[in-house]
Amino acid sequence: MIAALLVAACTQAPTFKAMDISGVEWGGDFTLTAHTGKPVKTSDFSGKVVVMFFGYTHCPDVCAPTLVKLDQVMKRLGEDAKNVQVLFITVDPVHDTVPQLAGFVPRFNPAFIGLTGSDKEIAAVAKDYKVAYGANPQAQPGQILVDHSTGILVKDKKGKPRLLVKNDVAVDDLEHDVRVLLREKN
Repeated sequence: MIAALLVAACTQAPTFKAMDISGVEWGGDFTLTAHTGKPVKTSDFSGKVVVMFFGYTHCPDVCAPTLVKLDQVMKRLGEDAKNVQVLFITVDPVHDTVPQLAGFVPRFNPAFIGLTGSDKEIAAVAKDYKVAYGANPQAQPGQILVDHSTGILVKDKKGKPRLLVKNDVAVDDLEHDVRVLLREKN
């Protein structure tokens, strides 16, 4: 009886705080340009948990606080943070050039990678990851406002999308979910 309970406990699906999207068929590999100027593929991070956030550097309200929160998670992970990669993917490639991202993303955490590309490349990646974005028609002349999805997407160590996390998630909850994914076997 004890052996049966142990087997049952070992085969239970993980319990996440965020929305489990493990069964989705979207969210594949892509290549964009990093804030270092080098091409980066998501498959480059095979064996790591990949945390992705779509935003832009001129964002007045959501993006910077989300990156701060992701930095807090990384710090709390301690040594395990080396097995996690945070990617900040711009939804404003016109303004978020390589130099713009290089001056923005590493300020939150030097291990974070900012990604940009052409309008077409960004649109293709956003479409594959079900991320909505577009210019805000209420923007004043000279103001850069882009409406965008604010969820955080998390891929497991095999590169499969596993979690959709609300950007107002508690740091404790996000840390919990990343640790669950880190404990999974490759």
